Amino acid sequence: MDHSLIRNQMQALVAGYVPRNVRRIKYRIYDARPQVSALGFQIDPQPFEGTIIAITDDAIVVRTGRADFAVLDRHLITATPEQGAKVLVTPYARRRFDGERADTPEVQTEYTSDGTPYTVKRMILGKAPAKLPIPEPRCPQLRDLVQQLEELPAPDGFRRISHMLVDAGARDVTCVDPLPGDIIKTPPAISFNVATEKFKGRVTVLYDRGGDVYVVELYRGVERIERVDDVYFDDLGRTLEHLIDDGRWRLIQVDILSKGRKSTRH
Repeated sequence: MDHSLIRNQMQALVAGYVPRNVRRIKYRIYDARPQVSALGFQIDPQPFEGTIIAITDDAIVVRTGRADFAVLDRHLITATPEQGAKVLVTPYARRRFDGERADTPEVQTEYTSDGTPYTVKRMILGKAPAKLPIPEPRCPQLRDLVQQLEELPAPDGFRRISHMLVDAGARDVTCVDPLPGDIIKTPPAISFNVATEKFKGRVTVLYDRGGDVYVVELYRGVERIERVDDVYFDDLGRTLEHLIDDGRWRLIQVDILSKGRKSTRH
């Protein structure tokens, strides 16, 4: 979406929907670009409700407050309501493997010196981790793979690779965690099922000790249908994106709460 074009059009698009005593409007643009906080951190926007007040070829304008608006990329929304409709908008937000938003505070139980338990909620600004649901690895090479999946960026620059796996519907995550002396006979590996428009089946990422690289394999049932060799750690995200990411995570969910009225002007 052309942000400069939207900025030039906004006054005309919202004319008649802003009270006369309001001197300034506020709006956010929701498209394929990540949202950024006032501190410069990439953030995951919350769902919001509003009323459709304008529709163009490229955008839909939603009034969310007295002088607050949201601009949605029309090419990314899941439904196109009529003008005047009340809608619930759910922009993309990174998620964890348990389905919770990745920016949800982490809850941990800690203990005082006398053994009394207490609950701690932890959240680091700018962080939205999606940790793989597997036990702490004993194999150093598997530990490295887990760290790379959780911390290396996906090609879009907003998500980590593990977020990409969540968005691909990754489930039934398992690992091969050999003793250090067995990594050639039994390569360290992580496997998971995914279901996207690009691929539905099981994905295995395994460590090839001989070349100090990764191998990515795709399976449907017991049949291996594709194998990508010589994947270096810094190309792991691009390889997985090519194989399993259908891009539908970018879509903005729009649910119609009530149909449009003739006018919502003030």
